[in-house]
Amino acid sequence: MSAAREELVRLVKELPEEEVPRALTELRKHVASERPWPPAWFGIAPGDGTAVGARSEELLAEGFGK
Repeated sequence: MSAAREELVRLVKELPEEEVPRALTELRKHVASERPWPPAWFGIAPGDGTAVGARSEELLAEGFGK
C-alpha cells in the first residue's frame, strides 16, 4: 500500500461520523466517473452462462484466469 493510500485510510478513520456522507459523496464522484458499473464488457458472451459453467474444469485446466 502506498504512503498516500495509507494516509487516506488514516484520515477516513479519523473523520467524524457526521462528515462521512459528504466525504463519501465526493469520493464516489472520483471513482464512479472513471469506472462505471457494470463495465462495458460485462455480459458480452451470448447465452446464459451454463456452457461456461459446464466447462469450468476444462477452462481452469487450460489456465483460464491466470
